[in-house]
Amino acid sequence: MKDFSEFEKRVGFVFSDKGLLQTAFTHRSYVNENREAREHNERLEFLGDAVMELVVTDFLFKKYPERPEGELTAFRAALVNTISISDAATKLGMNDFLLLSKGEAKDTGRARQYILANAFEAFIGALYLDQGYDAAQKHIANTLFPKIDEIVEKRLWQDAKSFFQEKSQEEYSATPTYKMVSEVGPDHDKKFITAVYINDKPIAQGEGRSKQEAEQAAARKALEVKGW
Repeated sequence: MKDFSEFEKRVGFVFSDKGLLQTAFTHRSYVNENREAREHNERLEFLGDAVMELVVTDFLFKKYPERPEGELTAFRAALVNTISISDAATKLGMNDFLLLSKGEAKDTGRARQYILANAFEAFIGALYLDQGYDAAQKHIANTLFPKIDEIVEKRLWQDAKSFFQEKSQEEYSATPTYKMVSEVGPDHDKKFITAVYINDKPIAQGEGRSKQEAEQAAARKALEVKGW
């Protein structure tokens, strides 16, 4: 069994109930292979997701008193999406402590990103149960709140394709078009590269794990290129 004391040092919290901490890192697949494992982390993830939503909503409500509800909702979605949360989990080294089946342990692609994001939420749920709301709020503030300035400043909260189309029509009276440049990797871990054009002129390229993600990345890059 893994020693979670190192992780406790990283996050600055020592759990009273060590079982809760272990459960937060236990993926469903591990329980299926190891009968001694008491439970997986999905219930804790459910709780942690709700705690995180309240903490982030309270933070955004106070930080941006002039922003309308729609924008605050978009800010929150960008701050707590899978990419953002799995990135925070990676920086904490949570991947080193995951309890996975042998099969899941081999997969390091998109699926691992979701597992890390879920473990991050489950850890928040465990922290809330073990040490209360203030501890959970402190952890979320340390790991997620610093991202918000970049999200707002670079308009990462806004749908990049919609914004790029709006600006393209405004500046050029033209609607951007997207063409896939390449598709590489096995089916379970594909990478797509897409280019965006205005009036048949290439502006930028972006990559992603799906065609839609690649188009969004291309639009974000094109916004930078155009200084929009």
